[in-house]
Amino acid sequence: MDALLCPCCPSLFPGCFPSCPLVPVLLVDQFHSCVVAPGRHVYPFKFQIPSQDVPCSFTGSNGKIVYLLEAKVSRSTWFTSKDSTKINVVSKADLVSVPGIKTPQHKSMEKKFNLFTSGAVTMTADIEKTGFFQGEGLKVVVRIINKSSREIKPKYCVYRKHSFFANGERRLETKDILKDVGTAIAPSASKKVTRVITIPHDMEPSILNCNIIKVEYRLRVYLDVKYALDPEIKFPIIIMPASRVPAVVPPPAAAAAAAAATTSSDSGLEPFGKTTPPAAPQPFDPPPPYEAHGMYPPLTDFGNISEK
Repeated sequence: MDALLCPCCPSLFPGCFPSCPLVPVLLVDQFHSCVVAPGRHVYPFKFQIPSQDVPCSFTGSNGKIVYLLEAKVSRSTWFTSKDSTKINVVSKADLVSVPGIKTPQHKSMEKKFNLFTSGAVTMTADIEKTGFFQGEGLKVVVRIINKSSREIKPKYCVYRKHSFFANGERRLETKDILKDVGTAIAPSASKKVTRVITIPHDMEPSILNCNIIKVEYRLRVYLDVKYALDPEIKFPIIIMPASRVPAVVPPPAAAAAAAAATTSSDSGLEPFGKTTPPAAPQPFDPPPPYEAHGMYPPLTDFGNISEK
């Protein structure tokens, strides 16, 4: 029996992932050599997701990145039987190390009006960095000098860009994800505005490590001026999976148990909600032994099995 981890883009052409081949994962050798008797058999196994730089799962209108876990049973005298299921893969690409991802961004602009509106406006905008985790707050600081004859209103928009590349051409789709509006600024006035925009927890991460599909984001800060083209500033931003936020390392199980015992002996009461959770398995631990699953037939007792 083999297990395959298969990335594929059905709506595109073959060869779209030359650096991401099928990853075969062979089960324990004893399963290859044994003769499987009639009945129901379950083979527990586990494997490590490849550490290479592969894009995360994605679905768009013109393409998708799908990862399949495929199990296959080969028989010498009959057709091969196989089944597969989709799995969601979060990219292991180290976006935190992208150059400039923690560097503040600053832009400014000035625009003069001639038709229907007179005067000019000046706007400067700053953001603390380029990369943001899902659920994190994006802080924007805008300084506006309104020397025009009309009232202006600052607005904010985070939008997404889907780019699909094939046969030397690019197809682009954009969609507004977040919008926000600030208070109006009167003519001949100036104001400093600070806004915090929360990135949604379910916002799909940026994809920058694929040659045929890209997912990018922009923050657009613009001024709503009646009867005139809106002056604007755009910042590129990168959205990273929230799972990459460093987690607090829990204390060892022995230390936690000792602390709980000390607390209980001092107070004479059993601490509520302080039970020590079981130690989590390590990523490279072997799969559970086949014999540990009492509900499944043992490997050496096929003769006593009757199919239900």
